[in-house]
Amino acid sequence: MFDLTSLLTIAIAFFIAAASPGPATFAVATVSMHSGRKSGLFFGAGLALGLAVWGLVAATGLGAILQASSYALSVLKLVGGAYLLWLASMSARSAMVKADMSVPPKSTRHHGFRHGLVLNLSNPKAVIAWMAVLALGLDDGGSAAQVMLATGTCMVLGLAIYMLYALVFSTSGAMALYRKTRRWIDGAVAGLFAAAGIGLIRSAFVKQ
Repeated sequence: MFDLTSLLTIAIAFFIAAASPGPATFAVATVSMHSGRKSGLFFGAGLALGLAVWGLVAATGLGAILQASSYALSVLKLVGGAYLLWLASMSARSAMVKADMSVPPKSTRHHGFRHGLVLNLSNPKAVIAWMAVLALGLDDGGSAAQVMLATGTCMVLGLAIYMLYALVFSTSGAMALYRKTRRWIDGAVAGLFAAAGIGLIRSAFVKQ
């Protein structure tokens, strides 16, 4: 039986998973502080689309097939880990450059959308998280309509989470703090991306 309680359970679990600190949330926060609200919103929209794609993969049963294919999952983990390491190198390079933050950055919103999309698409752990969340409120007898309702609810929630991050971290106070501590923030983000990338690559070589 699928009711409002089941949907609420799924929504709460998804919110905790999507809103918790991680590569995606750190990235949208950093982009918003550096490039402003529009760029942050575009980046967040890209993240939300990437997350939604994995949601559809999980909802249609392809997630289970992917998880069962150790080779395909390992390849995706290697690609995702490599991309995170590339982002880490970009953040590290930014941390080492003493840029003039008094000059407004050029608009990168379209470029940011693509980066946000690729960032979440390159994380195969997202589909596993989707499957775990949906399993909390859906039993084996859940209909396709129930699955799609739960998936659609989580997609909207994911978009709202990333938009909220962009709005909060693009405020004048957050951007002023970033300008003062940019090199420290970029250095910390580089370390977090590097740790996540290395962890993802290592998990590709662990037998399931």
